[in-house]
Amino acid sequence: MSTAFLPGAPDPGASGAAGGPRGSAGRALLRSVVTAVATMALVLGIVVLLWVAALRLFDVSTYVGKGPGEVWTILFGEDDSAELRGEIAVLLRETLVDAGIGFVAGMVSAVVLAVTVVRYRTLESAVMPVALVLQTVPLIALAPLLILLVGRGYAIVAMMSTIVVLFPALVNIVLGLRSVTPQMRDLVLVYGGSPMTVMRKVGFPSALPAFFASVRIAIPGAMTGALLAEWLATGNGIGYAVVSAASRSQNGRTWALVVVVTLTALLLYLVAQLVEAVVLSRFGDAGGRA
Repeated sequence: MSTAFLPGAPDPGASGAAGGPRGSAGRALLRSVVTAVATMALVLGIVVLLWVAALRLFDVSTYVGKGPGEVWTILFGEDDSAELRGEIAVLLRETLVDAGIGFVAGMVSAVVLAVTVVRYRTLESAVMPVALVLQTVPLIALAPLLILLVGRGYAIVAMMSTIVVLFPALVNIVLGLRSVTPQMRDLVLVYGGSPMTVMRKVGFPSALPAFFASVRIAIPGAMTGALLAEWLATGNGIGYAVVSAASRSQNGRTWALVVVVTLTALLLYLVAQLVEAVVLSRFGDAGGRA
């Protein structure tokens, strides 16, 4: 006799939630988060070891090369460390705004162009070469022309960061959107869907891993583009402050700025990995329940 409806009998749905697809998705998410954090900690450890080893191997003068302990002292152990941290915080805020503008501009441009290329294949031969040319031409050569065109405001930051971000993100997202199988496409079309419905219902979900891979690539790219724009065009943020400090032989300040912006980029990369793990786990869980 079935016990499914007897008082006190275990609820099959509850046991499925605890040990079924939902529980598996939760464990997979936890593993992804732990793996991402552990990997980032390992990367930081390796970077610090290489940093110390390079200073000793090349016998860099302590006046020029600063080790991790010296940078820590510069940031936290000197009388003017609090003032320096305040200055760096202001500069970092400006750089993050610039990088955010470039990241959004680059990713939006990549998504729009990827949809266009996948939807209208005849345009691929026009879009891809232009994106490739922008990627290969050095920004230091393009900067004067771009400044003449758009000035030295946020527009130049957006353009320079977009150039750095665009091509890798575009290639990844195009590959992701084209991962839709003919059977999946035909199924949507048989039920009355349009090509754009295929793109929305099947293409975008299939491209999520490629999209997040593009995001992880775009974050350091946007930071690089922002730093270059600040150095070559705007005269603001950490990009300009590093060049200014180096030109004045303020080596301790230079190292502190570089370490802070590097740690910030690594932290943002980790955040992107964690968001990717959460979104993909929820998407997979939803797919499993469907």
